[in-house]
Amino acid sequence: MANFKPGNVDPVLENPSSKVTKSSVSAGVCMMNTTWRDQQHPSFINFISSFLAANSFRLNFVPISPDFIFNCGGLSVAFIFVTKWDRGNVETIFSRAKKLKAQFAHLYVTVNLPTRDHNDSFLCSYFKYEMQLGRPTFVPVQDIEMGFEKIVKIAHSCGVSKQHEVKSKLKAERHQSVEGMGNFIRVMTSIPGIDNHDANALNQTIGSIEGIAKASKECLVEATDLSADKAEVIVRFFRDSKFYLTPKFN
Repeated sequence: MANFKPGNVDPVLENPSSKVTKSSVSAGVCMMNTTWRDQQHPSFINFISSFLAANSFRLNFVPISPDFIFNCGGLSVAFIFVTKWDRGNVETIFSRAKKLKAQFAHLYVTVNLPTRDHNDSFLCSYFKYEMQLGRPTFVPVQDIEMGFEKIVKIAHSCGVSKQHEVKSKLKAERHQSVEGMGNFIRVMTSIPGIDNHDANALNQTIGSIEGIAKASKECLVEATDLSADKAEVIVRFFRDSKFYLTPKFN
């Protein structure tokens, strides 16, 4: 692999779990830039098509700004793929990377650098055009097949990470919801005469302690199966300081 080693290494590139397998459930859609496709040798396009099919990705040819956009696990990851390092076209490569970085939150630039001379030229140009390490992340490779395999692994790993993030968020929200419901029940059943059934009925119909505190006796009776006496106790609990400051004994 090329010798270029950025200081801020993208964790996706070091994640051993990024290996794509045919049994993976995180396959998605790959969109290829039609202009980029027409500039490549047909045999390489056939390789890409076969590799994507083997890993359960669907390939579409689209007139997009990057060379590739992968949609995996609800996340879009864009790629620039420089298959031929052209010293006379360096400025265009880095200008395009800067422009697309402003448009895509997840952008990687894969560069084919088969020789030490190519690698040295890339390094000089990278610092000449004042690129920020990791913004975007450049991925140097020694051949184009390796480059595309890395592109797919990066896209796959990003999708898996996104799915884990969503699952963790949903789990946290469920925990918060359960905890919040427990607090609601404890507050409502602290009111004399109000039991768990009453508290659940109030939660389902009115939904919040603030809403219950503002509701009238008539509203409480109409919205729930509470008796008029219980509704009056709730209203007094939230509005009559003499009532809610008086010690209650069960």
